[in-house]
Amino acid sequence: MKHVSILVPTGECILSSIVGSLKVFSKANEYLIHTGQRTDNFFEIDLVGLKPSTDLYDNQFTVRPTKHIDEVEQTDLIIVSTILGDFEKELKNNSPFIPWIVNQRISNGAEVASLCTGAFLLAETGLLNGKSCATHWMAADVFRRMYPQINLLSDKIISEDNGIYSSGGAYSFLNLLLYLVEKYAGREASIWCSKVFEIEFDRSDQSQFAIFNGQKDHVDDVIKKAQEYIETNFSLKLSVEELANQFAVSRRNFVRRFKKATSNTPLEYIQRVKIEAAKKSLESSSRNISEVMMDVGYNDDKAFRNVFRKYTGLSPNDYRNKYNREMALI
Repeated sequence: MKHVSILVPTGECILSSIVGSLKVFSKANEYLIHTGQRTDNFFEIDLVGLKPSTDLYDNQFTVRPTKHIDEVEQTDLIIVSTILGDFEKELKNNSPFIPWIVNQRISNGAEVASLCTGAFLLAETGLLNGKSCATHWMAADVFRRMYPQINLLSDKIISEDNGIYSSGGAYSFLNLLLYLVEKYAGREASIWCSKVFEIEFDRSDQSQFAIFNGQKDHVDDVIKKAQEYIETNFSLKLSVEELANQFAVSRRNFVRRFKKATSNTPLEYIQRVKIEAAKKSLESSSRNISEVMMDVGYNDDKAFRNVFRKYTGLSPNDYRNKYNREMALI
C-alpha cells in the first residue's frame, strides 16, 4: 500500500489539480481490485491541508481536507497541487507546507511531485536546488528569476530527478499522474486510466502549446528597444552583430545584457519571434510552408524546419495540420 498526500493549498489554487489527482489514483485502485490484483485499495489517499476548509474561485467551491499536515506522520508520495496568482503571496500563505515536505522527504523518504505551478512551492523547499524541473510555460520566466539555481525544463511535460517529479502546465499534470500510476501500480493500470479519462498517453513535450510574447519585465531600455526592433522587423534577416552596432553596444556586452534581461540570447529571441509569427500564419492562413518561411525571414528550408521543430516539437506541416481549422476539415 502507498499513502498519497494531495496538498490542498490555502489562497489561490487550481481545483482541478486536486480533484484530478484524487480521481486518477482512485481509478487506479478500482482497476487493481477489478482485475483481482488487490482486494483493497493500493493507494491510500488523503487531502492534506493547513486548515479545515479552503474556499476557491470567489467561494464557489470549498475543499475540505481529510487531514491536517500535523496528522500525517508519514507518507509515500506528496502531490503538490497547483498554486495561482501572486506567487510570493501564495508561497507565504502556504509556507507551513515547506518544512513538512522537507521532513517527509529527508526523514521518511517520501517522493514529491509538483503539478504545474506547484513547482514554485516545491522550489521553496530547496529540494530542487541543482536539479531539473518543469512548470507551466507561462510561468517560466518568473520561475527562472526566482530560482536561478534550478534547471527549468520549460518545454517538458514531465521531469524526474531521483524521486522528485514535476509536470508542465495546466492539464498536462494528468500525464505526470499516469506516469506515477505506472511506476507504482504498473503500465496496464496506467493505460487503463488513460483510456477511461481519455488522456493522451506518453506525451512528453509542451512546446507546441507555448505562446512567445517576449520578456520585457526588466529595466534595460536599450534591450527593450532591441526587442521591439526584432518584433517589428522579424521578416528581415537579422544578425546579432548588426543589432549590437545599431544600439551602439559591443557584441559581447549586448549578448550579456540581452541574456540577463530576457533569459534568451539575442539569437534565441530572434528565432522565437520568427517562429511565433510563422505559427500564427500556419494557424490562420492558407499560405504554403515555403511562403511562410520566406515571410518570417528564412530562405533555407532545412534551417527553418529545424528551428521550428526546436521551439514547437513539431514540423511546420504537422503544426499546420493540427492547428489550422481549414486543414483539420480536409
